[in-house]
Amino acid sequence: MRQAIAIVLFLSIVLTAFPKEAASGSAWVVIDAETGRLLNGSNENLQLPIASLTKIWTALTYIESGTTDREISISPEAASAEGSSIYLEQGMIMDADVLLYGLMLRSGNDAAYALAEHAGGSVDGFVDLMNKKAELYGLERTTFINPSGLHDDRHLSTAYETALMLYFAMKNDKFQKVASAENFVYRQGDEVRSWRNKHRLIHTNEAVKAGKTGFTKAAGRTLATYFEKDGKKLIIVTLNNGNDWNTHEQLANETFRNYENVTVAKKGKYRILPGVNGELKKPIVLLLHEDEVERVSHVVYIPRKNDRKVKGTWTVSLDNELLITAEIEIRK
Repeated sequence: MRQAIAIVLFLSIVLTAFPKEAASGSAWVVIDAETGRLLNGSNENLQLPIASLTKIWTALTYIESGTTDREISISPEAASAEGSSIYLEQGMIMDADVLLYGLMLRSGNDAAYALAEHAGGSVDGFVDLMNKKAELYGLERTTFINPSGLHDDRHLSTAYETALMLYFAMKNDKFQKVASAENFVYRQGDEVRSWRNKHRLIHTNEAVKAGKTGFTKAAGRTLATYFEKDGKKLIIVTLNNGNDWNTHEQLANETFRNYENVTVAKKGKYRILPGVNGELKKPIVLLLHEDEVERVSHVVYIPRKNDRKVKGTWTVSLDNELLITAEIEIRK
């Protein structure tokens, strides 16, 4: 009997020692922010609610929508949007850029709906744009039902695809400027609004450059963070993680420690084939673990043209997975 009790106690200790974040219903991922390559993760392809991390895609969709009219009139529907708010009032005229800061720094659902109505003609029209853009960017396990992230059983993504949302968005200069702001002050007449970024690590960790927070009861705490240190760039996403601030810093520190930027092709001239030479104008650098360096392969594609000088493509793969391409100047 004592032996049975001892076994039960041992099993209880073992089970409680493992982190809960790998359990079903939660997920995390680390990707290379230069290439989008998956570096590490748990349940990274599991479809889950992402709450206000949705607003990463809302912001990018709005910025890339081609909308030129900067002044937005706040509708009754936007002013009464459920959830987190920047306290917009019906009939207010707001600059679109101000709404983008309110969207990303304070997670304003009212800002999300105002931007959506303006760029999409209606909220539904804008959500259609969000989904079409997701399809265009290859986000196959992502579906948007609204621009804010309010819970809907159909509004889902994965930790990996959410990280890719931030990866794509950070390539846009305007998004990058908004998402990396620590504070934003808005003045209009006698009115002054001051917003502090809800992403705590932007204020406390020098390696954190941008990110987005999220929370609903159904999704739990969700967090996306863009790290940059010593030339290494990472994106980390956690879904349904109650210890997300610490988890992000721990994962970033571990990845920075275990991965290095490796120059896999130096800048300069190369002999491609007899009588065919090429020149790389910039070195090709990849974030790699030490055991990955020997598994990198290169292929140079040369256009079938008779011109003496053409533009070719230098590709770099890891275990036959294409990671990066670069232009190479070919001389025949």
